[in-house]
Amino acid sequence: MTCQTYSLFVLSVIMIYFGRFGNSLILAELQNDIDQLKADFNSSHSDVADGGPIFTEKLINWTERNEKRIILSQIVSMYLEMLEKTDNKKAHVRHISEELYTLKNSLPDGLQKVKDLMDLAKLQMSDLRIQRKAVNELFSVLQKLVETSSSLKRKRSQSQRRCKC
Repeated sequence: MTCQTYSLFVLSVIMIYFGRFGNSLILAELQNDIDQLKADFNSSHSDVADGGPIFTEKLINWTERNEKRIILSQIVSMYLEMLEKTDNKKAHVRHISEELYTLKNSLPDGLQKVKDLMDLAKLQMSDLRIQRKAVNELFSVLQKLVETSSSLKRKRSQSQRRCKC
């Protein structure tokens, strides 16, 4: 995949996972707008290929549909942040932004989940107060983990029984 097609690919994945592909949005309609946006950003510049893609490689690690919705909601927010700093008087920028806002609004919990993950990453586990709280919650966390694990095993065994492959 060339650098020129990354934007369309990521947008395609976003549209498919958010259920907008085939509904009111046809990706082909956005192709011209994306081409104009590429021209605005001079995305054919040689440095675009340096270091590989920034979004599409991240999607490889997110395999489950709900997981992908989380990472894609964050990617949509990043595109919107980028487009807010561009010339919104241009029709193609407005059109892409409107579609991305529609997508963002269709997943209100995705961003909250990303924020939760970021909050966890910021926890100072060397802080004695945090450690005390964590120890207090350890049994509950383990209980949830066991429930989730046994639920997944049950689903797998049920699906294996159903499948007469």
